[in-house]
Amino acid sequence: MNNISTIKNEILKEEAFLHVLENGLKVYFVPKKGFTKKYAVFATNYGSNDNEFVPLGEDNSIVVPEGIAHFLEHKLFEEKEGNIFNEFSELGSYVNAYTNFNQTAYLFSCTDKFYENLKLLVSFVQSPYFTDENVDKEKGIIAQEIKMYDDNPSWKVYFNCLRGMYHKHPVRIDIAGTVESISNIDKETLYKCYNTFYHPSNMVLFMVGDINFEKAIDVINKNMNRGISNDIKNIERIYPNEPKEINNKYIEEKLSVSIPLFNIGFKDYDVGYDGDELIKKQITTNVLLDILFGTGTEFYKNMYEKGIINNNFGSQFTANKTYAHSIIGGESDDPKEVLNKVLEYIKKIKKQGLNEEDFKRIKNKMLGHHVMNFDSLDYIANSFIKYTFNNTSLLNYLNILEDVTFDDIIHRFDNHFNKDNCTLSVIKSK
Repeated sequence: MNNISTIKNEILKEEAFLHVLENGLKVYFVPKKGFTKKYAVFATNYGSNDNEFVPLGEDNSIVVPEGIAHFLEHKLFEEKEGNIFNEFSELGSYVNAYTNFNQTAYLFSCTDKFYENLKLLVSFVQSPYFTDENVDKEKGIIAQEIKMYDDNPSWKVYFNCLRGMYHKHPVRIDIAGTVESISNIDKETLYKCYNTFYHPSNMVLFMVGDINFEKAIDVINKNMNRGISNDIKNIERIYPNEPKEINNKYIEEKLSVSIPLFNIGFKDYDVGYDGDELIKKQITTNVLLDILFGTGTEFYKNMYEKGIINNNFGSQFTANKTYAHSIIGGESDDPKEVLNKVLEYIKKIKKQGLNEEDFKRIKNKMLGHHVMNFDSLDYIANSFIKYTFNNTSLLNYLNILEDVTFDDIIHRFDNHFNKDNCTLSVIKSK
């Protein structure tokens, strides 16, 4: 087949093939010879953050109800007749979907009948069926889901932390929206969002496993919607101007918990990165978090032995082009003491300096984990989609990690952690 490009990583001995369809859809494939499991993801570069945009074919921006991307994901599984889940089940496959802040993905995994599953995936994602009746019915279903998450302490402590850090950015809003916001969704707005963000040129289809790529391309081509023009410009997404400062220093809520939950958020002032630069920033900050707060650190051992934290303690850095933050979370009878200890520890390390041997050890650990992750088709598929939408490739990750230096870690430490960009979210017992 002509027009297939290749991305290779010589260290991993892995490669990805890319074929771009006439309608702009990027189709990627990572071969895994001898694997019985096969996996495909059909994803759009559209998530819960995209609440203000210029619709396809229009000149002016619109603001849509919060939670509409997640709502749309639910509705795509509905057909005039039958049920998509049942159709995949009859093929012996597992099907699922998810919406996050930045993307929506539909996926299946199987050991047999891959091309029949692929045909079904491509067909149903391109066949929206919205009516006044089925939209109203879905509002009740999703409202129950929202209420369920409102009672989930781990979910609430996290989103309260985001609300503590951010004044205006939509990352502070629950992915499913609110009961009030979804009540304003109608079929016309759903179709407007679908026609804009589910255009093939804004989507990626990724496959991994022991698959015949040319046969898969043929199946995809035969089942693509022929009435779609590929002559479109980039979608204009509009985000509010987010102040540099955090929104609230402290947020507390009471739910049914045996031990208080906490999230300590450090808002990142240094945003706007894309591509390989964004990956490097993610890697550098996560290495730094492991150096400071990993289970092998002096800080963790002292806090654990004193009973201030338990083994649910952990940290994570999250970044996109328009937002970024680190969150340290866990359980503690005294979350405010944890925050004070974290800030004291950061101040102490800034005086005495980081340990380069810790950096080398953790970097090597991350290199090993990344290589091992390439035995997981789920990891490859979902990570590949995420990095592609960030204008880079999962196959670049290892090279970028290898190039991270101790000076990069020091610079990141000096610029990211301070008490002024910090918020504490706590869930206490009722």
